[in-house]
Amino acid sequence: MAGDSHPSYGKIYIWLLVLFVISVAGPEIAEIAGMEGASRVILVLTTAFGIALVKAYMVLAYFMHLKFEKIYAPYILLACTSLLFVFFFGTATDVMKPEGHNWNKDFDESAVKTEAVERVERAKKIFAGELDPHAEDDHGDHDH
Repeated sequence: MAGDSHPSYGKIYIWLLVLFVISVAGPEIAEIAGMEGASRVILVLTTAFGIALVKAYMVLAYFMHLKFEKIYAPYILLACTSLLFVFFFGTATDVMKPEGHNWNKDFDESAVKTEAVERVERAKKIFAGELDPHAEDDHGDHDH
């Protein structure tokens, strides 16, 4: 490790800023140019996600010092990332299905929406000064 010299963090930071500007400018250029269809999708995805991957690599390699670590550090990172994907794809299908062999996902979406609407309406009244915030407090588990 004595032979490895660390790069200038200032230069890497400037590169990250330049890549950030490009990733933000890509979708804006597509909008200004009036691009449609596949060409727009390719430009936006390349500038947004492609450059994000390059920036992530630079952060991992230089700021997290993985480029200068012993050889086993990237293998540990790869193993952890692989396990993350195994866990995600192993559970995603169960989470997304509303029913299974031994269970049902009983979820009343309309009740949640109704409660959310009521909370928004109550918040509007409180901010307008029409309602005391503690007047209709149904949460008796804390002191005021």
